[in-house]
Amino acid sequence: MIFRQLFDQVSGTYSYLLASRRGGEALIIDPVLEKVDRYLQLMRELDLRLVKAVDTHLHADHITGLGALRDRTHCITVMGEQSSVDVVSMRIAEGDKLTIEGISLDVMYTPGHTDDSYSFRMEDRVFTGDTLLIRGTGRTDFQHGDPRAQYDSLFNKLLRLPEETQVFPAHDYKGDTVSTIGEEKRYNPRLQVKSVDEYVHLMTNLNLANPKMMDVAVPANMRQGLVQEEIARRGWSVSAAEAKDLIGRGDIVLVDLRERSERERHGAIPGALHAPYPDLQANLRSGGLLYELVVATGKQLLFYCAYGERSAMAVQAAQDAGLTTARHIQGGINAWDAAGG
Repeated sequence: MIFRQLFDQVSGTYSYLLASRRGGEALIIDPVLEKVDRYLQLMRELDLRLVKAVDTHLHADHITGLGALRDRTHCITVMGEQSSVDVVSMRIAEGDKLTIEGISLDVMYTPGHTDDSYSFRMEDRVFTGDTLLIRGTGRTDFQHGDPRAQYDSLFNKLLRLPEETQVFPAHDYKGDTVSTIGEEKRYNPRLQVKSVDEYVHLMTNLNLANPKMMDVAVPANMRQGLVQEEIARRGWSVSAAEAKDLIGRGDIVLVDLRERSERERHGAIPGALHAPYPDLQANLRSGGLLYELVVATGKQLLFYCAYGERSAMAVQAAQDAGLTTARHIQGGINAWDAAGG
């Protein structure tokens, strides 16, 4: 496995790049905007293709690199279903699997630092965001933080993992890079409490100053869904209400870009062809499924996904491939449901 821990000194943020092999698919956790060029350079050097960019929660101390990575690599952006970010490509929940080629992470909902905090576990390691830090825990006094929820996330989820599990947090301010669950149980001062009430008292009396970037970072990080606006300006989108009138027409091919797990959880529009987004470039090339379908039948592709981000990028890719009649459902299955579809 390829694993890189990358550091942003200004915000004290760790980002993590994972891939199963050189030349394969890659995933990045908690990217920082100012480091995007470095991430892309490293991926070129390792011959990796970024497939997913993930934030453990809505950050307040730096501007996320999710949007920039999406715009430059057409990757899938991922956050928890509780996040107040306007649009990401995929939302995940407790018990889901976050997968790329050769790698699967267990999704753990670990609120408390914020109400949208998640951790991601592999067999030998866990990426804990700001929920569990090395010899500390994330503050709980803003962004719907809750010390009782964090106590539950810590003592009833993370600290029940095997003691040898490596802990990789989203931040560190002392120079530590990795710990283990066993170390944190024994030496983390915030975990040496005897009850939830004692933990609540501890966390509510920290009296910390707000993060320096908070007033800039939070609004910026809540506004990620920019791709669809440009696609709509070009006339390449239809509303969910308009799409309802197109379904069933003989000249339309509805294409579902979501992963199988998303279809199983949220359902699918009847009659849609399932062509997952990671396979899009192969499907749009000469000889690919979607390309040959359009050439053979003259039908129009109508893409959709969860919230419209992947389908907006798919429309641009289809246009670039010469399939100029391609459109997408703005807002995805989320908008379709809201429109009574």
